[in-house]
Amino acid sequence: MDVQLYVYDLSKGLARQWSRSFLGTYIDAVYHTALVFGGIEYFYGQGIQTCYPGSTHHGAPIEKIALGITSLPAEVISEYLESLKEIYTAESYDLFLHNCNNFSHDFATFLLGHGIPDRITSLPETVLNTPFGQMLKPQLDSAMRSMTQAPVPLQAIPPARAPMASQNNGHRPAPHVPIQAVPQPGVVRNVTTLHEVEKLLASASSSCAVIFFTSATCPPCKIVYPAYDQLAAEAGDKAILIKVDLSKAYDVGAKYSVRATPTFITYLKGQQQDQWSGANEGQLRGNVRLLLQMATPTHPHVNLNLPIFSRTSLKPVTYGKLPPLEKLIIKMGDAGKDPSVICIKDFVDARFSSGAKEAPLPDVSAFTSFLRSSMHELPPEIVFTIVDLLRVALVDQRFSGYLAEEADHKTIVAMFNYVNERSIQDCPYSLRLVTLQAACNLFTSPLYPEQLLGELSLSIPIIQLVTTSLLDDKHASLRVVAASLAFNIASYNHKQRADADREVLPEGDQVELTASLLEALAAEEESAEAVKGLLLAMGLLIYRAPDDGEVLDLCKAMDAAGTVKGKGTKFGNEPLLKEVGNELLGKALR
Repeated sequence: MDVQLYVYDLSKGLARQWSRSFLGTYIDAVYHTALVFGGIEYFYGQGIQTCYPGSTHHGAPIEKIALGITSLPAEVISEYLESLKEIYTAESYDLFLHNCNNFSHDFATFLLGHGIPDRITSLPETVLNTPFGQMLKPQLDSAMRSMTQAPVPLQAIPPARAPMASQNNGHRPAPHVPIQAVPQPGVVRNVTTLHEVEKLLASASSSCAVIFFTSATCPPCKIVYPAYDQLAAEAGDKAILIKVDLSKAYDVGAKYSVRATPTFITYLKGQQQDQWSGANEGQLRGNVRLLLQMATPTHPHVNLNLPIFSRTSLKPVTYGKLPPLEKLIIKMGDAGKDPSVICIKDFVDARFSSGAKEAPLPDVSAFTSFLRSSMHELPPEIVFTIVDLLRVALVDQRFSGYLAEEADHKTIVAMFNYVNERSIQDCPYSLRLVTLQAACNLFTSPLYPEQLLGELSLSIPIIQLVTTSLLDDKHASLRVVAASLAFNIASYNHKQRADADREVLPEGDQVELTASLLEALAAEEESAEAVKGLLLAMGLLIYRAPDDGEVLDLCKAMDAAGTVKGKGTKFGNEPLLKEVGNELLGKALR
């Protein structure tokens, strides 16, 4: 898609006319910008807002700048906008420090790899560098709010297609990205044509479906409407619940020979399963839940007694501790003078001291290019300092999101390979440690886990990094961080297994990781923290794993239950030993 920058002048020409007289310096305009692509205009004011291009109260743009072409999928763009919602809120808007141009710059950098023109982003600094501008800063910010945060006219709001929470146009939640409308799981599908019914049934040919035949003149039907909606929410993407109003769809009633309402027909794996009539809420709930159990049998692990394991937070482990930045730059030597390094250092400093809203996304491309070249030209002890700077920058979702869309993931792959090519003995401990921590911080972006686990160019080196580091017998802290990275990987795969019934991490990688976790657990004699991390990661890989899969076969062959139980002598206070050893491995593998 072509991406354009729409540039508006909030002063309507007054800045050009009077700026030199009032400020002592010339200003061409008071810029307001928005990104336009896919027939939608995106901008920041009352939160992240959308409209048809050029339809806001700002009137026609004074300039349209072609920024480039993005090939990112719409769902990826949607996820990134979702990650920005906590940064670009209505409350955090500031005309000089956190405005629409900062949003446009961040969004453009993600979409295209470069931001918007400097003459636009540097305007607030130009104004604030004048005595008059500094003096009037609060008054100007307050006075302009009615313009910068005005609601979008209702007729200018495009129809929502793919909802994303927490965007707002000043009237009602109506955020979206320009992608085709798709039915959302967990909602009743109201249809009026035979073609729609047949299409939905075909999409449920590998799961199950329910058709509810109702009519506008059927009072009993309305009694079970709430229960039917609740059942749809319970089913999520495991079933399709359809509602057909026969007063609008005579051909559908004739096709299915429906003679009374309400009537229900259920389908399992494409075949009709049951049919009944009447507004009996208990019968409806019982039949639909039985259908769901038949379509998606409950995994035996669900019935195990795992209170602590099941309550464990699946939030990724990250490492955001800020090192003394000035000392870190000094350790870099001449590398610390590189403009790209200084830019990232200033970004990190601003983000940690003043918050994300005060830290626009920097030139990430220049820094990643410098990092890749440093791996060829600089000694490992200097590369360590640059990777450590990368680590703290990755705490920001915008930064990690940008790297998630980098072509061929060349920076992260190069970093992994740089460490993996060195043995435990040859790779400096500090470099391996911060590389593991940086890898953990990649999980701050919702865009990265799927790629880290699912793309071979990333999954192979990250699994190698984890498995090698787990077996370091000299540094307990290194084993703890390696266990944390293993937890992040296992946690994401576990969530996809539970929520979407799919495996993201290839089975071979799961086997390799499980074997390394078992070996590391057997060898661990020092760190209780490492034992807990190893148990959690291993437990998540095993829990609800396919009964006929290689992971459970490996656990049986390696006597995983015996290994876990054997740690009770040294680490008996760890409650997960009992749950993973006795319940998950003991009972489930019999």
